[in-house]
Amino acid sequence: MKRAFAAVAATVCLFLLVQLGSLALVEPFMSAGFQAVEDPSDPTNSLLYIIAILVATGVMLAAMKFGVDRLLQGLVLFAAVFISFYVFTVVVPPVVAVAGLNLVAVALALALGVGLLVYPEWYVIDAAGIVMGAGAAGLFGISFGLLPALVLLVVLAVYDAISVYGTEHMLALASGAMDLRLPVIFVVPLTLSYSFLDADNPESLEDDTPESDAEAEPDEGDDVSTATGDAEPVDTMAEDADTDADSDADADDPAAAEAAPDEHADPFARDAFFIGLGDAVIPTILVASAAFFRPGGVELLSVPGIALTVPALGAMVGTIAGLLALMWFVMKGRAHAGLPLLNGGAIAGYLLGAAAVGIPVVEALGVAPYL
Repeated sequence: MKRAFAAVAATVCLFLLVQLGSLALVEPFMSAGFQAVEDPSDPTNSLLYIIAILVATGVMLAAMKFGVDRLLQGLVLFAAVFISFYVFTVVVPPVVAVAGLNLVAVALALALGVGLLVYPEWYVIDAAGIVMGAGAAGLFGISFGLLPALVLLVVLAVYDAISVYGTEHMLALASGAMDLRLPVIFVVPLTLSYSFLDADNPESLEDDTPESDAEAEPDEGDDVSTATGDAEPVDTMAEDADTDADSDADADDPAAAEAAPDEHADPFARDAFFIGLGDAVIPTILVASAAFFRPGGVELLSVPGIALTVPALGAMVGTIAGLLALMWFVMKGRAHAGLPLLNGGAIAGYLLGAAAVGIPVVEALGVAPYL
């Protein structure tokens, strides 16, 4: 239970850091002119992004199939450096600049990429994930109006469910991403001595897929909760811990072995817990969008350093509620797609927050201009 509470608390903290970081970046990104589209209210923006995800998914699967994993690793690291550069550009003062380029921001972004390449320990990956997650959510938040953001979350939740319970290709992507130590996950260590570098590569998740939704128990105890990130879908899973002492004790005492719970049924009886970076990023897009586009002209809350509205706060709370529900499924030993719960919680929380300040539903959904 201590490990379970530690994993839940640490995961919630990581999600909050991504959410608060994105809210802190919303206004600086806009001031820097980083809005990616001309018309943020156009819902087709979401469709284009979804197509990009499908294409990127196909490329990743092909790269793994044909043995060009290092090319895939290079593309992901490039994306990490690219997004972190945007973050450092607005965070770090341009004390050294050449031709308008913030050289300190460039150096920090490159250092992040080098760290991920040469020493992808869990704390390096987590730190990079917070920077990347906050940056990606902030960039998409100011580029996707309320309706496009809602469309994006709904479609990706459905896609996530299909890719886990239907085609199951998300599980293959997760296995490949873990093998390559790609920075598209958060790693939550559950032992003080845990090292992500020294850990054995996880077994293929394709062999641990539940045979039915009614009785979803991974064969080897690897609990799965999928995530869809910035074109890098990843699955949540737990890694087996060393349990030689427990095994010896059970062998010596058959009665104790019979009474003891099955270790493989407990996903927290491991050395570390993994959750996809996309699980934090996708619902946070709605948080950032609600803070930036301010449905109904709602006022910003007086919170220093971040742009926050009641609807955005509702989306934050709803996301965390969805995360807690997801973790509950994990603790019960049930495989579950992550985004249906996380995105659903974010949307429900957002709508409740909008209703609390008297914003009509049509305005909250962003469909008023079409009615």
